[in-house]
Amino acid sequence: MIIALDAMGGDFAPETVVQGAIKALAESPDDLSIVLLGDQEAINGYTDGFVSSRLSIVHTTQIVKMDDRASTALKAKPDSSLVRGIQMVKNGEAHAFVSAGNTGAVMTTSLLSYGRIKHVRRPALGVYIPTLHGGKILCDVGANPDAKPYHMLQFAIMASRYFEYVEGYKNPTVGLINIGAEANKGSELYQETHKLLRKELPNFIGNIEGRHIMNCDADVLVCDGFVGNTLLKFAEGWVDVFSNEIKARISDRLTYKIGAFLLKPVFKGFGKKFDYEEHGGTPLLGVNGVSIITHGSAGPKAICNSVLLAKKCIDENL
Repeated sequence: MIIALDAMGGDFAPETVVQGAIKALAESPDDLSIVLLGDQEAINGYTDGFVSSRLSIVHTTQIVKMDDRASTALKAKPDSSLVRGIQMVKNGEAHAFVSAGNTGAVMTTSLLSYGRIKHVRRPALGVYIPTLHGGKILCDVGANPDAKPYHMLQFAIMASRYFEYVEGYKNPTVGLINIGAEANKGSELYQETHKLLRKELPNFIGNIEGRHIMNCDADVLVCDGFVGNTLLKFAEGWVDVFSNEIKARISDRLTYKIGAFLLKPVFKGFGKKFDYEEHGGTPLLGVNGVSIITHGSAGPKAICNSVLLAKKCIDENL
């Protein structure tokens, strides 16, 4: 299996991407190979002498930057690491593509290159959210800020299959993010979506309020991309604020430091459970090929886990 990895995508590329690739090879079976796409000289500067027949480099001369227009990446920068990697999957030279680069460009180029799976109206992003009891999929988280009810029905179906085949949870239940539990709550979009999900999905359990997202019975949480992206960004920011506040309080007193030392295994386990890097990226659902999009600030661990997620998507025939 060959994974095409965008070595120039992300806030800390190519260093963290190269390190993540090496880590992924160390943690995966011998049937996995990685192709790093990007400036060969820059990539070689971070390999630290690592040589393997399973790691190769495809030199590219262009970079899709975070502020580049997503809709023009395919035509404007055909020799970029992002475009060349997706083209490798399209042409059968790689099985999946992974990038921490421009999310919009990955989505647009993947859609234009792979095409949509039959009957899919709009591709979507379904992100894994860890909870105290397993985890959930939130979909959509940014690909479709102006969705319609039938789009959200398809988000629910695609996210359910992702949750079942890749995360290993059978017969997942579906909930609709809303401002109240009653069927008549929310905007016209959410009221109509509630009716459609109730009619079409036997595993739909109703509306889920924001305060119940982490402990509700729904395995798949559906919303439009505007709401989903806002929730995701808030969650990421809240975790950072909470962690920094705990560290600041611990440093105030010696007794707190002693207590923190004794509770270090607890903090470590808690941090690992809710660290997004432990899960890596998320597949673009609905396109006829595997593209994994991960956080722009992804470190080596997130890159590694994104590569392993790509492999799992292929193995499970997502």
